[in-house]
Amino acid sequence: DRSLLNNQSISGVKTMKIILVFLFVASLALSAGAEKDFSSLDSAASPETKSRFAMLDDVRILANGLLQLGHGLKDFVHKTKGQMNDIFQKLYIFDRSFNELSLQTSEIKEEEEQLRQTTARLQINNEEIKNLSQEMNLKIEDLIQNKIQLQEKVWGLEDKVTKLTIIQPTVQETNEISSLKAFVEQQDNHIKLLHKIVEDQHVQLDKQHNQIMELEDKLHHIELQELTENSFTEEQQEPKASSSAAQNSTVVTYKLEGAAPDCTALYNSGTRSSGIYTIQPNSSEAFDVYCEMKFGTSWTVIQNRVDGSLDFNQTWDAYAKGFGDLNEEFWLGLNKTYSITKQGDYILRIELQDWKDNKRYIEYAFSLGGPETDYVLQLSRISGSIPNALPEQTELRFSTADHDMAVINNFDCPQNYLGGWWHSECEETNLNGKYVAPRSKGRLDRSKGLYWKPRKGRYYLLKSTKIMIHPTDLKIFE
Repeated sequence: DRSLLNNQSISGVKTMKIILVFLFVASLALSAGAEKDFSSLDSAASPETKSRFAMLDDVRILANGLLQLGHGLKDFVHKTKGQMNDIFQKLYIFDRSFNELSLQTSEIKEEEEQLRQTTARLQINNEEIKNLSQEMNLKIEDLIQNKIQLQEKVWGLEDKVTKLTIIQPTVQETNEISSLKAFVEQQDNHIKLLHKIVEDQHVQLDKQHNQIMELEDKLHHIELQELTENSFTEEQQEPKASSSAAQNSTVVTYKLEGAAPDCTALYNSGTRSSGIYTIQPNSSEAFDVYCEMKFGTSWTVIQNRVDGSLDFNQTWDAYAKGFGDLNEEFWLGLNKTYSITKQGDYILRIELQDWKDNKRYIEYAFSLGGPETDYVLQLSRISGSIPNALPEQTELRFSTADHDMAVINNFDCPQNYLGGWWHSECEETNLNGKYVAPRSKGRLDRSKGLYWKPRKGRYYLLKSTKIMIHPTDLKIFE
């Protein structure tokens, strides 16, 4: 915009220069014509009135041209003035938006730097504690060796005492025995104390490790939010509110009027305990959800499977409305999930645990369509600790055995693999399939089970799954 303004200013200056040159040339032409008329006045045989009228015609023509040029210049000035006002207004809006975005970005970077410094300090403390624990273990091993040696000496003394039961020991031998016994008891007490110190150090190490993992998760979500805020375009006249408050343990709380639109809004209002809460998304009826408080914010759980106590081979209507117990296994419902996600942009997080208790996760940016589209799902992977098994940038329609859109593509996933899901080729994954333990035999049962299958890789037979959503834009909850 500024370059356009400069170009228009330069164009106006050039136009003014051209007009001045034209006026100068016109004046010269008039002077020359007048001199010519006066010089030919004496010699010409035509009367004086004819020369005078010819000169007035030239003046009228020139005056008419100058008048038209003046009108054109006036129109140009008005047009240029309007364009300059529009450009100044756009520059003002852009500068204001850019300044606000810069302030929010600076705050996010400061919080990120503080978390990085805290993580670095905790890692240093963790290393120091590990070194101290190793030194104490070495000392304990030395003490154990000393104890063994002392026990051997005690056993030898006990043999001597047994032999002296008949013969009365001397006073010197009695003092020696008592001294050795006291020393052994002192060493035992010292070893017990060291064992207690080592146990305390291990507990502290576990706490430090958990704090480091929580800080790393917070850093990951702050970087994701910063990436979202930086996607600012010229069409935006007001920047979106920063979600850094949701990533900080000392978030600003808001007073809610009525039911909250989301679990994150409950967290921002001061709620810190995981459990069942009532929410009411925009233009929707109120309903209960399970809110899980973790990573310095709150996630809305839309699916949970832990032990296979609930049959997920349900009808289309059941998947639309939801089923199960929110305290145990459940499916929240496509209608409820859609009413939440249509409030803004959301992240989809899938947490998996196999039968060896290995835990993995994967996160997507996603969009969910309404019932008229069969709840079409589109995914874009953000991060994770397991290979992707769902097609990205592809419209995946939800289907069940009694409402199967996949028949159009000559495959019938819900009937073959049980449970409703966003199927594409019936092989990538099925988190709503039959719950099958590893002891089950037979290829058919395993293919119907709860599994995660990357396109290039083996089947991951799963023990538990959890699907959660979290908004990337918290402006809707202020």
